[in-house]
Amino acid sequence: MILMGLGILGVISSTVFNGLVFAGAYRFVADRRKRWKMAQADFYPPVSLLKPLHGDEPNLAAHIASFFEQDYPNFEILFCARTVNDAGLLTARRVASRYPSITAKFLTTGENTYINAKVSSLEQMAAAASTDIFIISDSDVRVTPNYIREVVAPFANVKVGAVTCLYRGVAAKGLWSELEAAGMSIEMTSGVLVANMMEGMQFTLGPTMAVHRNCVDEMGGFGYLGPYCADDFVLGNQVAVHGHEVILSDHVIDHIVLNLSFTASVKHQVRWMKSTRFSRPKGHFGTSLTFAVPFGLLAGFAAWFIGYPYLALTFVVYSVIARAAMAAVVGRAVVEERHLLRTTLLYPLRDLLGFFYWAASYTSSKILWRGRVYRLTEGGLMQPVRDGAKQEHKTAMTA
Repeated sequence: MILMGLGILGVISSTVFNGLVFAGAYRFVADRRKRWKMAQADFYPPVSLLKPLHGDEPNLAAHIASFFEQDYPNFEILFCARTVNDAGLLTARRVASRYPSITAKFLTTGENTYINAKVSSLEQMAAAASTDIFIISDSDVRVTPNYIREVVAPFANVKVGAVTCLYRGVAAKGLWSELEAAGMSIEMTSGVLVANMMEGMQFTLGPTMAVHRNCVDEMGGFGYLGPYCADDFVLGNQVAVHGHEVILSDHVIDHIVLNLSFTASVKHQVRWMKSTRFSRPKGHFGTSLTFAVPFGLLAGFAAWFIGYPYLALTFVVYSVIARAAMAAVVGRAVVEERHLLRTTLLYPLRDLLGFFYWAASYTSSKILWRGRVYRLTEGGLMQPVRDGAKQEHKTAMTA
């Protein structure tokens, strides 16, 4: 009966979460027309696109090219990597040569100053930027020509200090990348919609972080982010702490999933879960009650065990349909998922796996970050692990 009670509790809590997601999606869609009108206003401040790079990756040239093809009158693009011969930086130079009318700057950091190497690049680019609005984006994202216009639009309100975007997962190929992409499109988006509805945005999302220079200066520069794993969460949180608004843009970008194997995908998602666990410990713990399929299976098993097979089937079927419905609504109305049927059918399985990724986040405080092992501490701070390096590396690789 304990298992039955726990399963029913989870089914109820996940149903409540479903309702909040639907309400958040309705609010987002209802506000879309207003935000679209704002994006059409005569507001074109100069903008600096900051693109940290680290090596080459599939279709990098096409992703970079999408940032050069913006329907926007006044912007520059800055690229930064550790060395001048970095493969990603060389690709950026080749792409930039096709767009001579767009100002592009290429920078290097040399030895990294911070544990989070991305921050060294951000410091270099901010110092070289000629504008006061920065749009930071990852190398594995692809955008449409209206990207800058729609992301920058909220800055017309002087109270706005940062803007961020939702993103849809785009699978490179294979089941595991498709499952991870479904998690990006639905699970991530659902959590953001509810957070935005309940308490407003108090964080930004890494694939796009637009921020005003004065907000960066207020927190002490990009260097403040140096020891943190979740630099996106910390950046947005600092903007909010200093009294500025953080806005969730209407624009949705493509986030390419490059993890093709089971092992690579699981490691990436568990690392992300660990980062969230330390950045937002209470919220992360509460996330356990938002999963539906694990609790539906638990309640179903308990009902079957005590002799109620039809009730067991009801619990399982309901949890699967509930998650599929959430995927269909969020995928269609919010992120405009291009493979809606596939995502809808896959998401109940991703919901089940997501619970195990969540549980795995509590098994260790260690993560593997660009070939080095770090221990996460309170607030999401990263500390390098130096003693017992071989054993620690092995532990992190399997965590």
